[in-house]
Amino acid sequence: MTTFIDTSFFIALLTKEDRFHAKADEAWKSLLESEASLVSTNYTLLETFSLIQNRLGLEAVSDFQRDVVPLLSLEWVDENYHEAGLAAVLTAKRRNLSLVDCVSFEVMRRNRVKNVLTFDKHFGEHGFHCLP
Repeated sequence: MTTFIDTSFFIALLTKEDRFHAKADEAWKSLLESEASLVSTNYTLLETFSLIQNRLGLEAVSDFQRDVVPLLSLEWVDENYHEAGLAAVLTAKRRNLSLVDCVSFEVMRRNRVKNVLTFDKHFGEHGFHCLP
């Protein structure tokens, strides 16, 4: 099973104080045991690194890069993905729908990925199967 991973999941997984941490930890362990294919984008990682650095510090960024990133298959966002995501943001006219999310939706659609590890309701609104 191929599963996309969103920033909200990574943050919940790494932040013990996060209200979704226990769910994220359980889902992560289950996915690792199942040998699922884990996919994300360089945009998602950029967003994640920024939040980890701000909330948890540089050591946590280093740990994430060493322990988590090698387990991911990364889809690198090119001009086409960026433009499609930007068009979706501008069309939606929703202040809290991010470019990173819209690019993620486009990557998932083009790669026929239905499952996503996320705590962001926008993925469900766009027809994806949200885990956990």
